[in-house]
Amino acid sequence: MLSDEQLIDLQSRIAFQEDSLIALNDVISRQQQQIDALERELLLHREKLVEILDWQATRAEGAAADEKPPHY
Repeated sequence: MLSDEQLIDLQSRIAFQEDSLIALNDVISRQQQQIDALERELLLHREKLVEILDWQATRAEGAAADEKPPHY
């Protein structure tokens, strides 16, 4: 059977582990929120980049159509 001292030591260890688990869970939750925010921001940047590339391609096509052939 466990002595009172051993029992108190085990209870202290369990309490410390529970505190550690709570702290780690908080960190993981914050990191997941940061990951989610970064994924949303990345998606917005990708969409903006596609818009810019499409705009540039359209502009280049329009400029090429306005150019006079070399024999003029």
